[in-house]
Order: sequence, then structure tokens, then C-alpha cells
Amino acid sequence: MIRELWSQLGARADCPLNEDQLAKLSAYLDLLFVANQRMNLTRLTDRSAAELGHIADALTVLPFLPAGALRVVDVGAGGGVPGIPLAIARPDISVVLVEATRKKATFLSETAGELGLNNVRVIAQRAEEVAAGTMRESFDIAVARAVGELVWLAEWCVPLVKVGGSVLAMKGPRVVDEIPAATGALRLLGAGEPVVHPSNLPGDQHHVIVKIPKIRPTPARYPRHPTATKGKPLG
Repeated sequence: MIRELWSQLGARADCPLNEDQLAKLSAYLDLLFVANQRMNLTRLTDRSAAELGHIADALTVLPFLPAGALRVVDVGAGGGVPGIPLAIARPDISVVLVEATRKKATFLSETAGELGLNNVRVIAQRAEEVAAGTMRESFDIAVARAVGELVWLAEWCVPLVKVGGSVLAMKGPRVVDEIPAATGALRLLGAGEPVVHPSNLPGDQHHVIVKIPKIRPTPARYPRHPTATKGKPLG
């Protein structure tokens, strides 16, 4: 039954999933559950809940990924959602998983290897460090899920995206309060007006995907170094 839903979500994005891809999505959950016994990767310990709340939720991003070769970065990848499911569903894209916690980054690297995901690269750094290096403004899409409020998420993600690209923030109902608070930061970072889209995840009316276009280069002073932010968001 759940594989039918996964297939429907893929088809909705003009991205049909074959049996090998469906098997890899299931195998990814197996690896996640095993690793979760020794480190905190997910709060969803029920299989059916994870099939919906992790895999199906990740696949709702597919309609927002343009066709053709893309460079996608998953900021604060944690246990690998949505980056790993997206890499499985779209083998034609390159996915970089940014995860500062080294043991989680190790899990992600091992999992990508186990699943044969040659289109996945893992970087064990903070997003601010990555954005200060050669990957700055090099991605078509930045995705983030359950990482932080939009005002912080913007500073971590927008500098990684090239002009013409987008940030896709997977958020809950509180985003209606987060968007006004992030307006100033988005302007400073070179981003345009955010647009809220329903995720259309069956059985969950609260999840949304906030699409933020990158319309101008991000000034070199952003993102700020973590020691300089002192808990104060931009704006």
C-alpha cells in the first residue's frame, strides 16, 4: 500500500519510480532504524509512520525540482531526509548532504555507499562554512527540513544557491508567523518573495513547502560566522 503512495507521488512529479528505486527507499529506512538504535536520527520509530512521515514527505518535494541535471544541497541533513529519498528518486541529480554532526555525516556516507547512490556527497561541516568556500552560490536548489526558523534557514541556505535557483523549506503551520519575521533577512540575502505551497501529503494538511527564489547575488558578508551572530537573526 505505501509503495503505491510513493509511486503516486513520483508520478505526480512526472518522475516514475521503478521497483529498484522503491526497494532502495525501503532499504534506506531499514538502515535508518538500525542506526537509530545507537544515535538520535529520527523520532519516528514506527515503520508505517516513517514510511509516510519520512519517505512520502520527502517525495512531495519532487514537483519543485526542475527537469534535467541539477545540483541540490540538503542543509542540516540529519538522518538523510529529504536528500537521500530525492537522490534515489532522481538519479540524474547531484545531491550534497551538509551535516555538521560527524557521526550523523558518517551514517549518511555509509548509507549512500550501501545503497549505491553515486550521486550523493556528504560534507561534515556547518552550512556557513560551506557557503564561505568554493560551493558558494553553486546549487540550483537548497532544501531543508526541520532545521530552524525561516529567518535562520534563509541565512544558511540562500548563500548556497545560484541566482535563478530556489530554496525549498519544508515547514509546518507556524511558517505563517515565520515569513514576516524573515522578510528583512531575505531582502539582505538577495532572495525574492517566498511562496507557500501545500505539500499535498495524504492525511497531513499542515505540511507546506516554502519556495524562495534567489534573485540577486548574496553579499560576501553573509552568512555570518556562527560566533558573530550571537543568537541574533538578520533583519
